[in-house]
Amino acid sequence: MSAELILASSSPFRRELLARLDISFSSCSPDIDESPKSNEQPEQTALRLCQEKARKVAEQYPHALIIGCDQVATLDGLQIGKPGTHENAVAQLQRMRGREVTFHSALCLYNAVTGAMQADVVPYVVEFRMLSDAQIENYLHKEQPYNCAGSAKSEGLGIALIARMEGTDPNALIGLPLIRLITMLENEGLSII
Repeated sequence: MSAELILASSSPFRRELLARLDISFSSCSPDIDESPKSNEQPEQTALRLCQEKARKVAEQYPHALIIGCDQVATLDGLQIGKPGTHENAVAQLQRMRGREVTFHSALCLYNAVTGAMQADVVPYVVEFRMLSDAQIENYLHKEQPYNCAGSAKSEGLGIALIARMEGTDPNALIGLPLIRLITMLENEGLSII
């Protein structure tokens, strides 16, 4: 494959995941409005945002294959975003304790040359442990996951918050469903192994 591969994300965790595939790529942070639209379902929000991110990065890299990704977490059908602050993270984790949260990880591969777009949403369900307020505070002071949907980083200490996980690709929980991505890359002629 001669096209450059670009990850349209500023997430160091997504970069680490993509590096596992042992392929050459660059990263570029897309600057888009990530607000959900009114009456938009969580899966639709994640899918729209991953595609917008890929198209935005294509403006800088018009000859590249671009990986767009986004994740929206939901509890009782309501979107749970990135908390941004300690107080918001406490409130999120208090609402989620003992409950199931679905993480909708959207992924697309955009060929900026041909305009071909492959896109999918890979759900992952997480049941949180029944956490005390003290455990929540202790976790947040240690990890400070204020830029993570749902206030929990499963790739770090956040694994201690989780009672059970269910899904087809554990990488989807971190925000980059590698199993689906490998198929998309192969569809564009890039074999991983």
